[in-house]
Amino acid sequence: MPDAVAPPTATSALPGLAAGAAPSIALDHVSKWFGDVVAVSDLSFGVAAGVTGLLGPNGAGKSTVLKMIAGLVAPSNGRVTLLGHSARGNPSVYRRVGLAPEQEQLFPYLSGREFLRFNAILQKLPRPDDATARALALVDMADVADRKLGGYSKGMRQRIKVAAALVHDPEIVLMDEPLNGTDPVQRAGLIGLIRRLGDEGKTVVVSSHVLSEVERFAGNILVIVNGKLAAAGDYHAIRDRMDEHPHTVRIRTDDPRRLAAALIAEPATRSVRLAGDGAVEAETADVRAFARAVPALARWSGIRVREVTPLDESLGAVFAYLTEDHRG
Repeated sequence: MPDAVAPPTATSALPGLAAGAAPSIALDHVSKWFGDVVAVSDLSFGVAAGVTGLLGPNGAGKSTVLKMIAGLVAPSNGRVTLLGHSARGNPSVYRRVGLAPEQEQLFPYLSGREFLRFNAILQKLPRPDDATARALALVDMADVADRKLGGYSKGMRQRIKVAAALVHDPEIVLMDEPLNGTDPVQRAGLIGLIRRLGDEGKTVVVSSHVLSEVERFAGNILVIVNGKLAAAGDYHAIRDRMDEHPHTVRIRTDDPRRLAAALIAEPATRSVRLAGDGAVEAETADVRAFARAVPALARWSGIRVREVTPLDESLGAVFAYLTEDHRG
């Protein structure tokens, strides 16, 4: 069994940690490459108890990071520690971690109940039936527990994976894109569960490529771009940084010319153009002021606004904002 290592303290000043917080998870100059492909490059950060969002576009390296934290993949360089121990090759640490992977490796011929009981037995729980019932209740699936996994919808499969990650009541919970494929009711239930786990003092890391989802459950975020850490810390502080950059907003209206004329006089507007199809595209450097101004201008001018869509709210644009100071 690998030797324990001293857990990093708050004085380690790892990115992602609030002042005075000691990390449950620590990555120290971690890199991972597959042949000539560098998936993760020199990552250092800490994660404390509570919910942390691991945010990044598809292909950024989020899944690789979670697999290294879980001990399923060895880093090519650097060290990953969980609860003061080396993360890989240590069964006692594995039993303190739950992973809901993005990939689906379920057994279609098992029922949801059988699948969870199988996971409870693998964790050597003394009362696997009790643990199974508890996990089913956490994800609100007791009523479909005896249906075969092969007949589950995407959202149901996501929830049963989360239940399997929680069946042994781990201290650290890792979820890789758990909201993908869920309907609004399922999504709300999972978000509520994620929040409760954090409130209970567990260390929860949830990956996502959807900014609006992350802000619903995580006050702390790690932003990964091209395998590198682009930003870490309080979600609202990072969001404020993003809002300091110019944004483009598309507004559909019944009178685009009059709205464009009204917007151009607004101090928060930098430029306006008619986009066709009853739409105006405006650039603003003050997103919050602009968001307040649009409905007020529409009411004052008697213009009906049908839709307001931020055009650069995609994660690609967000990450460009966060990393532009580091580009040559």
